[in-house]
Amino acid sequence: MAHLNGLLLIDAPASALNNAGSVPGDRTDNKVTVKYIRTRSGAYPYVSAQAFRYWLRNTLEQSDLNWQAAPIYRESKVAYPDANPIIYWDDDLFGYMRAPSKKVEAVEAREGDESQKQFTEVEGTITRVSPFKVSTLVSVGPVNLTEDFGVMSRHDGDPVPHEHQFYRTTLKGLFGLDLRSAGTFWHRAKTGYRNLDEHRRRQAQERNLEEYDSGRAYRLPLKERVERIRSLLQGMALLDGGAKQTLHYTNVAPSFVICAVTKGGNNPFGHVVTADPRGEAQVNAEALEEALEVYSDQLLSPVYVGWAKGFMEGQRTDVEAKVAQRAVIAHPRRVFERLADDFAKSENASWLD
Repeated sequence: MAHLNGLLLIDAPASALNNAGSVPGDRTDNKVTVKYIRTRSGAYPYVSAQAFRYWLRNTLEQSDLNWQAAPIYRESKVAYPDANPIIYWDDDLFGYMRAPSKKVEAVEAREGDESQKQFTEVEGTITRVSPFKVSTLVSVGPVNLTEDFGVMSRHDGDPVPHEHQFYRTTLKGLFGLDLRSAGTFWHRAKTGYRNLDEHRRRQAQERNLEEYDSGRAYRLPLKERVERIRSLLQGMALLDGGAKQTLHYTNVAPSFVICAVTKGGNNPFGHVVTADPRGEAQVNAEALEEALEVYSDQLLSPVYVGWAKGFMEGQRTDVEAKVAQRAVIAHPRRVFERLADDFAKSENASWLD
């Protein structure tokens, strides 16, 4: 079961990318705080995995990548996508849970809603574990959060004060993609693996999808699976999003990424980037060398290293010297494009077995 495993860094020089809103009991009512982890050594700002996935989904939908996003339906207390991974790439790679309310008023509301016509019928609850996974993106080191005071003063009368936090750091996150599950849809009676109900199974049969896993799943043709993965990778290269961009414009496209196709789901790159004594990000060349040696029997591909020039520039020569023989090194956008192209090569079809 091959996976694409990797680590990425986002340079946040003066940013507030994911906020927690106001804090009850704080000294002012109109203060917006950033999300952070409180530890004995200080505050570690973070971007939640949910926020990152939201950024990525929006990027994929708004870019020229042919991404097929599922429609979303909102009930009073729940919301869910169409949950049809045969049609929608978003449902395939990001997973879903579609569990419509069984209350009489909810059923009546759906029956009277014309927008329901665009949704695939559903029997019972269907769920799918997301093949694409991402960690919380956390500051590599503790920071002192900056309190910024502002006023709204474009009106007559007293100005209205307001306050928010921001930080300067590098955010680190891990990501993974279960390649076997991409484009493979189970119909087992197990949470996360009842991807298809009878309506969707009939669709799979009408499209002559290949049966897989002793008849417990259907699988898209290889070309379609690769096309979806390629778009996902191209979207990561173009990643856009984040809060407070009006005041703290920050490029959230990864400034550094390292990834490889591995035999299993263990991510070998979790410790290759740490904080130096000043709290700034550094690539630990020895840790990287150890990871490549220890996991050498697990690597199915070259190691792809995307590193924007000008970011952590002082360490680049040393790291490149240690991994040059086993790595593809270029700007992050070029590396994502190279990886996407490598997925399309016939000699790499086994990555998706």
